[in-house]
Amino acid sequence: MITFIVAVLLIVGVNTLVWTTAGLARVATSWLHRWRPRPRGSLPTRDDVAVIIAAHNEELVIGTTISSAASLIPASHIFVVSDGSTDSTCDIAMDAGATVLDLRPNRGKAGALSMLIREFDLASQFEVVMVLDADTQLAPDYFDTGLPLFSDDNVVAVAGMATSLPEVADTSLIGRILVAYRERVYVTMQYLHKFGQAARGANVVSIVPGFASMYRSRILSEIDIDAPGLTIEDYNMTFEVHAKKLGRIAFHPTAAIALTQDPATMNDYTKQVSRWNLGLWQTVRRHGIHRGNFWAALYFFVTELVLSSVMMLLLVPLAVSLLALTVIDALDGEQPTFASAVVLLIPPLALLCGVLIPDYLMTIFAAVVSRKPWMLVLGFAFIALRIVDAFLCLRALRRAWGHATSGSWASPSRRAVTTEVAAVRT
Repeated sequence: MITFIVAVLLIVGVNTLVWTTAGLARVATSWLHRWRPRPRGSLPTRDDVAVIIAAHNEELVIGTTISSAASLIPASHIFVVSDGSTDSTCDIAMDAGATVLDLRPNRGKAGALSMLIREFDLASQFEVVMVLDADTQLAPDYFDTGLPLFSDDNVVAVAGMATSLPEVADTSLIGRILVAYRERVYVTMQYLHKFGQAARGANVVSIVPGFASMYRSRILSEIDIDAPGLTIEDYNMTFEVHAKKLGRIAFHPTAAIALTQDPATMNDYTKQVSRWNLGLWQTVRRHGIHRGNFWAALYFFVTELVLSSVMMLLLVPLAVSLLALTVIDALDGEQPTFASAVVLLIPPLALLCGVLIPDYLMTIFAAVVSRKPWMLVLGFAFIALRIVDAFLCLRALRRAWGHATSGSWASPSRRAVTTEVAAVRT
């Protein structure tokens, strides 16, 4: 039983249990207080929003992304910075009606966004600035659901709700598994972690993702967007909000939904996850130790992340060793041996059930929430990807101490997008 419980905690995580409980409490509180007046301020409208997009060689997707945004706000409110692109990104963006800044050489996403905001003085012209990735499409009701979260004047950022774009027909089996796994990560992290973290009394959301999120423009001058030595900008921008006590971060899984294109090859997947992990650890290193709810939650999370990553890497050799000891114990007969003692202490079946059952239950949860039943078949491969994630996490942790970066970037391989967002939103 102890082996089973430890394995379940390894796979599910104490953080998941804590923040799922907080999320359920948030639902219950919302229901009990559904008639209580909410704090209200001046609610921004679509005319108050500027959309900013950093793009590096995004000719396959930039046109669709701009069209998606332009169907919801005026195209004159869309600003694109081409960060050292060598393809037709600039031409396509201008043809789509966006205002384009052609920046050379490649400065990195954070530097490009910072330059774009300054070049067009966006913070003084618009009440809300939305950061949008070049491969992301907005749900038709993105602003209808997302902007009301700014009804509380203390809310300074709205974290977008991520979901995966549907895959094209020629995507390989590996590609479908990778995208399905990423969708499971989105569902579990956003429903079981972020929703609880965004509770009014907690306010410990660790990332306002740069794929499709909104900030009140009044705080942008106080955020060090282009902090030196960081691979990505969104962790740092979020940490800055907490460190400088700028306000609250709002999130709801039914609001501000956007669809993003996930890597469909193992090479692109490992590059992207490595970049995200490196950005997290670099940002943790940059901000150091502080006091407060957010920082306590962060340190608890990263401690569990390291421990669970180590345990995930040990999972396969431990399982193989237990299998070998089980065979040895069977051959030795009834005489007590070292092998029998180890197998008794760590029963292989309990370990197997403690790992596979809760992992697959998360797949079932994600399949139901996202309404994608085919995930149930592909989900048997997800435990292997969790081991890959563990390795990439620990490798990035080692690189974050002693590895400087210029912030220059290259997007994963893109696939042309033709699917209508309205037909696929969750």
